[in-house]
Amino acid sequence: MDPTKAMSILSRACPYLARTGLSALQSLAASGTVGVGFARGLTTSAIEQARCSVCPGHTGQSALLAKASQCPVVGPAIRANDADASKPSQSQPATCPYAKGASNSSGAASAARTSASPAAMPAAAEGKPVSHGSLETTFDYEGMYQERLAKKHADKSYRYFNNINRLATKYPRAHTANASNMVTVWCSNDYLGQSKSPAVVDAMKSALTTYGAGAGGTRNIAGNSALHLQLESELATLHRKEAALVFSSCFVANDATLSTLCNALPDCVIFSDKMNHASMIQGIRHSKARKHVFGHNDLAHLEQLLAQYPRSTPKLIAFESVYSMSGTVGRIPEICALAKKYGAITFLDEVHAVGMYGPHGAGVAEHYDYDASLSTPAGQRIPRSVLDQVDIVTGTLGKAFGIVGGYIAASSSLVDMIRSYAPGFIFTTSLPPPIVAGAVASIQYLSGSQRERYLQQTHMRELKSDLAAAGIPVVPNPSHIVPVLVGDAERAKAASDLLLNQHAIYVQSINYPTVPVGEERLRITPGPGHSSDMRAQLVAALDSVWGTLGLNRTVDWERLGGRCGVGESRTNSELYVGWKRGVEYVWEDSQLRQAHDYERSRKGGVPIVPAIPETVQQIISAAV
Repeated sequence: MDPTKAMSILSRACPYLARTGLSALQSLAASGTVGVGFARGLTTSAIEQARCSVCPGHTGQSALLAKASQCPVVGPAIRANDADASKPSQSQPATCPYAKGASNSSGAASAARTSASPAAMPAAAEGKPVSHGSLETTFDYEGMYQERLAKKHADKSYRYFNNINRLATKYPRAHTANASNMVTVWCSNDYLGQSKSPAVVDAMKSALTTYGAGAGGTRNIAGNSALHLQLESELATLHRKEAALVFSSCFVANDATLSTLCNALPDCVIFSDKMNHASMIQGIRHSKARKHVFGHNDLAHLEQLLAQYPRSTPKLIAFESVYSMSGTVGRIPEICALAKKYGAITFLDEVHAVGMYGPHGAGVAEHYDYDASLSTPAGQRIPRSVLDQVDIVTGTLGKAFGIVGGYIAASSSLVDMIRSYAPGFIFTTSLPPPIVAGAVASIQYLSGSQRERYLQQTHMRELKSDLAAAGIPVVPNPSHIVPVLVGDAERAKAASDLLLNQHAIYVQSINYPTVPVGEERLRITPGPGHSSDMRAQLVAALDSVWGTLGLNRTVDWERLGGRCGVGESRTNSELYVGWKRGVEYVWEDSQLRQAHDYERSRKGGVPIVPAIPETVQQIISAAV
């Protein structure tokens, strides 16, 4: 055995060995009489003999054992063992308590689990408490932590957090750890810049002055204010549902709702899209319900799974509207139709869609019935609409709305049941009043403004067009997400580092487990505040980085047969990316023109700024 490893094992047997040099121990062992017989090489046999020197019946004595007898920890144990060894015994011959562990050792973790002494066995058999001796080693906790981290480093999935400080008055600019080092942020989930909106900031300041910084308790104990009730009312109105319930985050909302609901439904079966977010996966696991995973947007696979169960069996289909890392869109109408056919309820995560889609920002489900939503009073049901067919909607206040928190919207009875049973809601401090006030202001503002959505969508279209012209591989999708395929974790991080350090552009790399191995990428999210100059700088920087690192461009992925939609035909990927057949974007051209005209009339004919990108200007001009 390696001497260093041997010493590590011995050090765990005695806390004082760690302070003694290897040469000193070798000298002590070699100078002793027959007994321990420590070899200079500290072999496995020698280690076992050293351990056996404190076993009952061992009479050998070495200088090392003599020193050990003086140890305040080991000494009493040696004397106690010697006393026990001198007594007559009717039991089986004494066995070294370390022998089994030594012969079966396979590393630090197994070495830390030693066998119980035979002397303790009769006590255990009689049901008496068993006390392990002071020489028993403990589990190597730190070693386990380091081993898990080493695995992350080895497969290049270790996560590095950049120090990025977004500036409210200079959005989307930020500074790094050095306040004088300015960068442009291209990957924020503050999609519409609402975190710095004057309407939001003013509402938060007012609430902070009036109600203070904290909520004061859980919703059940001093944390249920008029602001919280108003926020839930606003959310229920936004999604045209009977009620809503606010959580500390949408991760908690998804986990708490799925685990509580599906645990309560007798013999519930869950059907989950392969690309669902970790929060839904966690909730499904915690529910302990039977589950099936269907291929992403694969309706045939989903129906095959549903058909295995009687209509009377409780079922839940969990899926998303916009999948955050691919930008693909869930096939909401078709999944709702299957749910009705097979007696299931639907659980739709609109986290990356609320605020972004629909004439009022209720999400993709609202966007399917865009015109009907515009003409129907807020909060009123629209029978047979896509949104009306969804049973449970979950969303976040921390992305397009620019604040923090999560929620569900559904029937009043379901919401009340979750409120009454979900530990993730009951046993946590409620959101602070300033946060709640900011969320209310953001929802109200985006329900009436199309400017931010219009600018974000037009900037996204322009960026995707420019990247395509440069051969930069964008994963195809109809949403606001711009995923740029790299295909390797180490090189994705290298690309992100080059953008930050050489071009003052921050785009975070995304790796496993957020995306599958081999589909690592940069995730770009254009916002309403990104100018045409910023976009040109980003495209040029990406082109430079791709050249420096020799990364695959779109034509290279085509030669390789394609990956996650890049280099594949539109026909093959259309069902995968979702949305309507033959329609490129969720926000259609006619809807963008309508949003533009609405904002112009609302502002008395004042043009929308930043300047309208060229291709969208052509769309508007063609309609005049």
